Amino acid sequence: MVTATFRFYDDLNDFLPRERRGRDVNAPCARDATVKHMIEALGVPHTEVALLLVNGESSGFEHLLTEGDRVAVYPGFGLFDVTGVQRLRPRPEGRPRFVADAHLGGLARLLRMAGFDTLYDNGYHDDEIERVAREEGRVLLTRYRELLKRRTVELGCYLHAIDPSEQLRELLARRQLAGKLRPFTLCLHCNLPLRPVAKEAVLAQLPPRVSATQDEFTTCDACRRVYWKGSHHARMCAMLGSVAARAADVELPRSPNPDA
Repeated sequence: MVTATFRFYDDLNDFLPRERRGRDVNAPCARDATVKHMIEALGVPHTEVALLLVNGESSGFEHLLTEGDRVAVYPGFGLFDVTGVQRLRPRPEGRPRFVADAHLGGLARLLRMAGFDTLYDNGYHDDEIERVAREEGRVLLTRYRELLKRRTVELGCYLHAIDPSEQLRELLARRQLAGKLRPFTLCLHCNLPLRPVAKEAVLAQLPPRVSATQDEFTTCDACRRVYWKGSHHARMCAMLGSVAARAADVELPRSPNPDA
């Protein structure tokens, strides 16, 4: 048995008991314990950790702890240059894609509305979500921390907020996606791209009031739903704009300071 000291920063403290937040945590560790094992044993999913410093040096999850090690654990940094430090997971290429657990239907709908490819089914089981995230390189979204502790989950995000719009704001801020919205480009039902369609081609599907007042339409080739820019569209655009603006205003840590 060895003893190591851990310090968690910023919102990682939300995963800890109140008496352990914002202070050094001395933890007994098995001699073969890795940093990853102990971080999760203390309550923090590995997917929430962006940077590790062991005795002031950049380290990976598989570092074997020794007597007296001091471990500083940081979340993602929006403004911190991590060039030259050891990355804890592969950097996703291109536009992020998501898979949301069965309790995040509201967030999934908002993400699709914002133009982010998001898989969701309220019948998803944890094993299926884990498989989809792994095989398709999707970011797993959940409020169940134990799901994010699974060994094969590399890309994940724990949502602290309860309200779907606040969950969206939190996700946009943490992933720096506020400027990457593409509203109303995906079907809210199928998660597939929408395409413009002539009014004449969908006239039979339109309510009389809509056919009398609207001229621009999009449709989904899978479910054949038709979308137009009515009052609901305007309200949702305003909501997405407000959420994105608040997400862009979030101030993230500029640099880690293990002595703080």
